[in-house]
Amino acid sequence: MTVDVSPSGRKPILRLASDVTDARRQPRARPHIVIVGAGFGGLTVARKLAKAPVDITLIDRENHHLFQPLLYQVATAGLSPADIAWPIRRLVRAQKNTRVLLGEVAGIDKARKLVRLGSREIGYDILVLATGATHGYFGNDEWADHAPGLKAIDDATEIRRRLLLAFEQAEMERDAEIRRRLLTIVIVGGGPTGVEMAGAVVELARKALAADFRDVDPGQAQVILLEAGRRVLPGFPEHLSDYAADALTRLGVDVRLGDAVTACDADGVTVGNERVNAQTVIWAAGVKASPAAAWLRLEGDRAGRVPVGPDLKPADMDDIFVIGDTALAHDAAGRPLPGIAPVAKQQGAYVAHAIKAQIAGTAGPAPFQYRDRGQLATIGRKAAVIVFRRLRLKGWLAWWLWGIAHIYFLISLRNRLIVATQWLWSYVSFERGARLITGTRVRIDRGSTDHRAGPVPPTDGRHAA
Repeated sequence: MTVDVSPSGRKPILRLASDVTDARRQPRARPHIVIVGAGFGGLTVARKLAKAPVDITLIDRENHHLFQPLLYQVATAGLSPADIAWPIRRLVRAQKNTRVLLGEVAGIDKARKLVRLGSREIGYDILVLATGATHGYFGNDEWADHAPGLKAIDDATEIRRRLLLAFEQAEMERDAEIRRRLLTIVIVGGGPTGVEMAGAVVELARKALAADFRDVDPGQAQVILLEAGRRVLPGFPEHLSDYAADALTRLGVDVRLGDAVTACDADGVTVGNERVNAQTVIWAAGVKASPAAAWLRLEGDRAGRVPVGPDLKPADMDDIFVIGDTALAHDAAGRPLPGIAPVAKQQGAYVAHAIKAQIAGTAGPAPFQYRDRGQLATIGRKAAVIVFRRLRLKGWLAWWLWGIAHIYFLISLRNRLIVATQWLWSYVSFERGARLITGTRVRIDRGSTDHRAGPVPPTDGRHAA
């Protein structure tokens, strides 16, 4: 898209790229905005452009928008998937200028301004890439089959299946060594996801499942949290990291610091020179951006993120924005912005403002600046840590504030009420209402000495559109 000025110098003349003759395009009277990814960033762009004089195509490989911060509660049977996810079409159905396409992007033709969606090509005037990130295994992608990460609903239900199935298998196992392996759960990565998972898994085993089995004591489950660095929650102040480690230890989590995982297979992991036999391994150690850098023929950073400037555009690309986990953006001090929901939402609002200015031919907004909304992490049912500017909170009060914040940011009133009620009931009764083993049907052979499930289909966990 280009903007010229009329001879009078007053009214901008918009020349649309989609007006160019092309057999694969229909001429458009308004700018066509293509948004790839309906996560926090992409959905914010679409909503902020609801009344703009544009046509929007919103593309995602899933049919739902997911509230990822609570995904670990689905994985540990605290919530059902529908409690934290909403159909994308439902969220934008009131927007007459927006259509939704379900599909996976295969590439981008920058010269012809096309997005390749399977065998179909979608023309754009302005493109927004908000394709998120998937799990990063530091060059060991073969570990993904044995250690699923947590980025999508399929990941969460697969982890839930593996966790619950391990207890079911242990109930029938007579060999003490095999039972010990079945009841060992390893979580790799001591960031917020790993810390929250570890606390939730311990409470699932020692509270929710405690009275449900007869031949095995779920309380004997060993939950091990592995962190290659010297402390958990490395993005938090050190005294809060120490508090989190102590709180996890009091819950019964075996916190091990300072050694990286060097091998991972169906029977467990190797940490340094030590072998840890475990039936269930959960990956929370790293992320890898979507293939957006390859689509744009750019060199990404180590995580594959696309370098962008203060206007959230890659260099020399005036018609493409990249935001959220897909983008390598920096704050005023030159530090990379974290891959968290508030960053993506603020970037989405900024891009919508910039698009409105661009199509109107007016000056764009000032360079993007992230307003820090703080960091939160919960440790079990009575403890959390919060950092908000100069405020530092820990313990029971931080846990309540963490819960209030997460309920507030859920999209619909229905889901806020459901999650609040479910949490209150779980707090009082220690019940987990979503303890369902779903997915691949598993046949457990009572006559064998190793009752592990049959082959598990690979879980790539990708959440890019």
